Amino acid sequence: MPFGLGFGELVLIFGVLLLLFGAKRLPELAGGMGKGIRDFKRSLNGLDDESIQANAQQNYLQSPPPPPAATHVPTPVESEPTRVG
Repeated sequence: MPFGLGFGELVLIFGVLLLLFGAKRLPELAGGMGKGIRDFKRSLNGLDDESIQANAQQNYLQSPPPPPAATHVPTPVESEPTRVG
């Protein structure tokens, strides 16, 4: 079990949390805590939304434009003179 806690200890902790915050509030708290952890990990890696968008915009502006599409105009094919004979 996590942190060396047994099943009984985890049930007791969950029961106390349920009494303190109520059944409606616990999922909101867990979701907020998960979002906070995700944001913290992103900030450690330097990956916040603004820097990702700025980096993408900078790479887009620095990349060379794609080559123009080939607009091949077929030339009329000269036919060989026909032999009559």
